[in-house]
Amino acid sequence: MDTVTNVSARGEIAIELRGITKAFGSVIANNNIDLIIRRGEILALLGENGSGKTTLMNMLSGIYHPDSGRIYVNGNEVFIRSPQDATRLGIGMIHQHFKLVDVLTAADNIILGAGKGFLLRRNRFEEARKVAERYGMYIDPEKKIYEMSVSEKQTVEILKVLYRGANILILDEPTAVLTPQETQRLFEILRRMRDDGCAIVIITHKLNEVLEISDRVTILRRGESVATVKTSETNAAKLTEYMVGRPVTLKIERPDTKPTERLLNVYHLTVEDEDGVTRLDDVSFSLRGGEILGVAGVAGSGQKELCETIAGLHPIKKGAILYKKENIEGKTPREIIKLGISMSFIPEDRLGMGLAASLDIADNMMLKSYRDPKSPFTPRKAAEEMAKEVIKKLDIVTSGINQPVRMLSGGNVQKVLLGREIHVNPSVLITAYPVRGLDIGSSYVIYDALNEQKKRGVGVLYIGEDLDVMLELCDRIMVLCHGKVTGILNARTATKEQIGLLMAGATTNERYGEEVVPNE
Repeated sequence: MDTVTNVSARGEIAIELRGITKAFGSVIANNNIDLIIRRGEILALLGENGSGKTTLMNMLSGIYHPDSGRIYVNGNEVFIRSPQDATRLGIGMIHQHFKLVDVLTAADNIILGAGKGFLLRRNRFEEARKVAERYGMYIDPEKKIYEMSVSEKQTVEILKVLYRGANILILDEPTAVLTPQETQRLFEILRRMRDDGCAIVIITHKLNEVLEISDRVTILRRGESVATVKTSETNAAKLTEYMVGRPVTLKIERPDTKPTERLLNVYHLTVEDEDGVTRLDDVSFSLRGGEILGVAGVAGSGQKELCETIAGLHPIKKGAILYKKENIEGKTPREIIKLGISMSFIPEDRLGMGLAASLDIADNMMLKSYRDPKSPFTPRKAAEEMAKEVIKKLDIVTSGINQPVRMLSGGNVQKVLLGREIHVNPSVLITAYPVRGLDIGSSYVIYDALNEQKKRGVGVLYIGEDLDVMLELCDRIMVLCHGKVTGILNARTATKEQIGLLMAGATTNERYGEEVVPNE
């Protein structure tokens, strides 16, 4: 077994990048970047989506190759042509999307690829335990991957690269789907590895985590390195200014409104997927006008099914969804929209939910109303005016209302989708991951837009990933775990630790707000 047995002194340069440039067609992902990674430190690579962070690190892991520039490892110039080359150099990268074989055990995945006949090695479980114990990690080596939590899978990924002798680790958005408690456990592991002499790079856009875990921060903006600073000598405001290029106020205003009638009652909702697996299990909650109800949970806890079921896209096995006093079960999505329920869901493929990529912005505005004109002609003029208003209100970067949506950046596509949903003046707005992939400035435009809807008396169901944002933006937070509601908390008094426990499966009897009752 290859383990880390000889690492250099803390502060010694492990990797140096000089003038690294990488382009994909006409798009320059990295432009003449210099970077130093030292042993015995945690370097945060910070930047907005699309700033070139992952591309840069993918060149160290052998996935991409630089168009120009030089890479030095331990002072020697190297050419990393494949992931195998990176492994031989002691570089290991833990990607956002895990690369594990679900039907194999943790031990099998850890030693997979390290030698032939790995399944026949009787001591593979003991080998896995030893590499885990070295860094204070715990893993059941005989447990199958498909039985594991996200945090356990991530631990296996880390052990996998350590087993191959990696002493330079790169983690791409490692906390994206972890609870706060799991994040803290990961940080403890990374600190032990740093103290043992490993060089660690964390790719992220979460400012609070950067300030907590890193020793230095390198900030990328639009493919260029704009600054490298000591973490102890900076703060969130300065880092944001580096990322965005201008000062940004990092406070979300939460207007005090008096909630009105209950617009949405979800009562004992149970939903199964096409394979008969329960995705929502006896879920009950209410949403009032003039409030923002957040929905927290690790990925795959039932958020998607909740959105689709309310929107009429998914059948109900048991329970009821009431809009005011009307049961919406069996209604078509168009009938639900007419009632006043609007949904903005942002999937990883932003064009996969509600927008037509080949149509321009104005035509996409018409997609919700083209069947209901008062004349036999499509109301193009009204759609054009609507498009102009949305572009102005949400600061959409575009050449005009006739620009095809597929020509917009991902963040601007997102704004088009949310702007259209808001513009139809819904009574209930369901918005899932509305700031996914947006820069900080654009994110705050969205938060302001949601607060405006709240002040208008709209009931907003906000499904998000950033607990800090949810605690500032929302009035109440409902937590889902494996399709069950584990608690509904007052966002003004709740803590990340409380929410994290609920996300992990702990339960509470606290229900902030009126209980949902059946509509007799």
